[in-house]
Amino acid sequence: MPGPYSSDHRLGADGLPFSDTHPSEPIPTPPAFQPPVAAYPWPLPLPMPYPKRPRRRRWFIGAAAALLVVAGVAAAIVHGSRSAPKPAPGAFSDATATSAIQSYLDALQHRDTEAIARNSLCGIYDAVRDRRSDQALAKLSSDAFRKQFSEAQVTSIDKIVYWSDYQAQVLFSMRVHASTGSSTRSQVQGIAQLLSQHNQILVCSYVMRTAGEY
Repeated sequence: MPGPYSSDHRLGADGLPFSDTHPSEPIPTPPAFQPPVAAYPWPLPLPMPYPKRPRRRRWFIGAAAALLVVAGVAAAIVHGSRSAPKPAPGAFSDATATSAIQSYLDALQHRDTEAIARNSLCGIYDAVRDRRSDQALAKLSSDAFRKQFSEAQVTSIDKIVYWSDYQAQVLFSMRVHASTGSSTRSQVQGIAQLLSQHNQILVCSYVMRTAGEY
């Protein structure tokens, strides 16, 4: 006879079926919540292009500026070489330089003070009102030359350096005879500063390589 508690576990106390709290099959997991996607009534706009950095443009501008600078420098060099002072044709040839220097040496030898002063004043002789000091200096130069040499003859023009169209420095050689005795020296070098003015070449200064200035 059954007791107060039934051994049948399939029924509950109220006669209803008893639910198993630990089912053999897993309970399905509900899907994650996803918000509803609202439909956009118009077509989507085209994507905006990303602005490019102006590096390439700056590079081209810098390269163009550098080329302009180089072109300007080259043009300046070409213009300077074309506009640089050039010697007048035939103004300071070996022959004309030899003639001018020899005339000055002859003036020193013969004590021609006017010719010496005209050369030494280097183009301003005619504008000088009082030439007494220049004449005195010319006499001193002639006396110093005559004490050293009895004759001087230009033998060659060794080098002409042009300063402008009308100025040049000349290195020349000469043969000289000593004023005392009969000794002769050849290949004695001197330096002369020449000026071409009014179809005339003046010896503005004269220096011997082995002596003082006269």
